[in-house]
Amino acid sequence: MLTQTELKQIKELQELCEKEGNFQLKLNFDMLKNREGDKKEDFFQYEQGKLVGFLGSYGFGKTVELCGMVHPNYRRRGIFSCLLKMGLDEAKKHNMQVVLLNAPTESLSATEFLKHVPCFFAFAEYQMKWQETELVEDSMITVRPSISDEDNEAEIQLEVLGFGFAEEEAREYQETLMKNNEEQRLLIEAEGKVAGKMRVAETNKAAWIYGFTVFPELRGKGIGRKALGKVVKMEQKKGLAIYLEVEAKNSHALKLYESCGFKSYHSQDYYKCLL
Repeated sequence: MLTQTELKQIKELQELCEKEGNFQLKLNFDMLKNREGDKKEDFFQYEQGKLVGFLGSYGFGKTVELCGMVHPNYRRRGIFSCLLKMGLDEAKKHNMQVVLLNAPTESLSATEFLKHVPCFFAFAEYQMKWQETELVEDSMITVRPSISDEDNEAEIQLEVLGFGFAEEEAREYQETLMKNNEEQRLLIEAEGKVAGKMRVAETNKAAWIYGFTVFPELRGKGIGRKALGKVVKMEQKKGLAIYLEVEAKNSHALKLYESCGFKSYHSQDYYKCLL
């Protein structure tokens, strides 16, 4: 588990790097705050007691994402290369099948660094913010908390069918999600039956929507759009700004979000590492 001091140091370094580079890093603070067990997931570099480099490792089943940063005044000293090597070694130790390196699209230093790493561009991910727009109402679509064992099973199957997880991976990931007290796990119901799911994390006057999917056989019926509208209205009433993320290659989801009033404002590039 990371200490409050470590979390504060990471946040301060993140803010400094983002301001200097005019980009946003995806450091998944909801996951950083909920580290547990003996697994090595975070890597630090200090100089004279000051944090100058950090790499975070974020596991999703047998896939791991790596994202990090180095203080602008300490770059070109091999710090990030060392952090990355530690992260990759740990991924190999745990037999991760896919390693993704995450970098802000606007980061010139990251783009240059990745030219010298054995990896290739895999996909881009858009961060989107909701702009007030009229949303469709439908009393036949409901959104409720996931609370029972049966609900957990539905979430697992939605990870498998919606995101391509192997069932074992989905079960491991579900265990991780259930320990995260900072996110609401929500199920979408249509005609009284589970049709999909999403998660909502509220932090710093903002609501982030994650893991949004509908069973494949129920897509194209407007269920996802109406459920998303309900959640957006729920968060809007709390006075929160509303955000979500979507892969650029997922054109169907991108169009769905845009139809609900979400606009892209930032993007992250993902590179698949050759282990």
